Amino acid sequence: MMGKKVVLACVCCGSRNYSTSSSDTQTKRLELKKFCKTCGTQTNHRETK
Repeated sequence: MMGKKVVLACVCCGSRNYSTSSSDTQTKRLELKKFCKTCGTQTNHRETK
């Protein structure tokens, strides 16, 4: 099973740069460290609604 599709947004600027899939049983929001094209650095990206 794939899970649901989620969009990741930068916590600094709010730019929605990445999309991925997460499991259906996950209760917390997914947070990954990714490169933000707008900020130009690696920042935390959090799952949006």
